[in-house]
Amino acid sequence: MNTDRLSNRLETVAKYIPAGAKFADIGSDHAYLPCYMLKKQKASFAIAGEVVDGPFLSAQKQVVNEGLSDVISVRKGNGLEVINDGEVDCITIAGMGGSLIAAILDDGKDKLRSVKRLVLQPNVSAYSIRIWLMDNDWSLMTEEIIEEDDKIYEVLVAEKGEGKKPYSSHIDAELLLGPYLSKEKNQAFQKKWSIEKANWERIIGRLKTANETEETAAKRQELSWKIALVQEVLGNESN
Repeated sequence: MNTDRLSNRLETVAKYIPAGAKFADIGSDHAYLPCYMLKKQKASFAIAGEVVDGPFLSAQKQVVNEGLSDVISVRKGNGLEVINDGEVDCITIAGMGGSLIAAILDDGKDKLRSVKRLVLQPNVSAYSIRIWLMDNDWSLMTEEIIEEDDKIYEVLVAEKGEGKKPYSSHIDAELLLGPYLSKEKNQAFQKKWSIEKANWERIIGRLKTANETEETAAKRQELSWKIALVQEVLGNESN
């Protein structure tokens, strides 16, 4: 992967950034995504935000080497604090846990007033992001799930609007598995949730042999609930 050719994961994120956008890439690492978008003139301005010294310095070096310092601002800071009010209309956050992404958005709510689109790629717990979007009046517009190098990634795209808009009466299952993804049920989706379901079933099996406590009982109940939701969506396709 480099600034001319992204991984499939980041390419999927890139395609949902609106043409000509001013966007902030939070946790930008080597700034591959901003450099790619600006080199190909698919965006007009980008902020590469990093909180860790090493990636921040790598991003700075990358942007200078590409001759893009006039259109990409590399900034060191925590989450959305690297953004000034009204500076961007799109935010991308990729490669973090869903709970952390949701926390970054929540901590930086005041920076979202001018933002029209969020493109989010959690490594785990997309559920946490869907809950945050719904609770904060961001409408999930589309989702995509892909497999790359034996890892499965979800990309969520949201815009300001009615948080419950994409959900049906099966909201519990759709929050966990995704309202769009659970309708499409592509190969990556089926693989991900078949693996998750089998893992939860193994954990329940181990819990049955453990001493019964409030904690183990609650864990078993939670996992049984998740298994039922997955089974409801996958049906015979998980067999």
